[in-house]
Amino acid sequence: MIHPTAIVEPGAKLAPDVQVGPYSIIGPEVEIDSGTVVGPHVVINGRTRIGKHNHIYQFASVGEANQDKKYSGEPTETVIGDNNVIREFVTIHRGTAQDRGRTEIGDDNLLMAYVHVAHDCVIGDHCILANNATLAGHVVLEDWVILGGFTGIHQFCRIGSHAFTAIGAAVTKDIPPYLMADGQPVVPRGLNSEGLRRRGFSAEDIQTIKKAYKLLYRSQLTLNEALERIEALDAPLLRPFVEFIRQSERGIIR
Repeated sequence: MIHPTAIVEPGAKLAPDVQVGPYSIIGPEVEIDSGTVVGPHVVINGRTRIGKHNHIYQFASVGEANQDKKYSGEPTETVIGDNNVIREFVTIHRGTAQDRGRTEIGDDNLLMAYVHVAHDCVIGDHCILANNATLAGHVVLEDWVILGGFTGIHQFCRIGSHAFTAIGAAVTKDIPPYLMADGQPVVPRGLNSEGLRRRGFSAEDIQTIKKAYKLLYRSQLTLNEALERIEALDAPLLRPFVEFIRQSERGIIR
């Protein structure tokens, strides 16, 4: 299952059925679980753990030293879950000792060509990052996020679950769950209603989220007043929405 031109360093731990293509390089501290396919000309380095049934395409670089000048070779990590597709020329860098020490990617994600995931980022499950989407350090994407091509996200920003950014979006503040956003810098453009419908949200659920959106963005209320009114709706699916906003450190898009 390992091409004769591939280099798998002593110490690397690969499940018996892992496939490694021509001219790929697997570093000595890498662990790869069963069913994962590593294409040709891939480099996987550092303390990197990769789960089951991932497919990493040619010319990707995973777990390499990050681009933070404070990084001095500390034993930080890259952790990738199961069933991810990592396309051509994707770069994923390990964490830094100054933050969580780990870059994390969950399950069932699609990272299209030329995506960059910088140090200490966290990507949840079922996310899609279109071509050339770029995450600076310390970015968090919750589950079911979709980033349009060439989206750029500033350090320490958070993107809430089920949010969607348009092509070329420049994200400098947090995007609450359920929203669509575009622009440079991004502004809210309504709900990701189509995405919510595809994921099984009922028409009633979407109407409830629309009420919250209007209170936050269309009512002329202050942020605290809007959040109090949203909490008064007493809808369980709005609790993550409110908690996300209350926990925002960079502030939300307005």
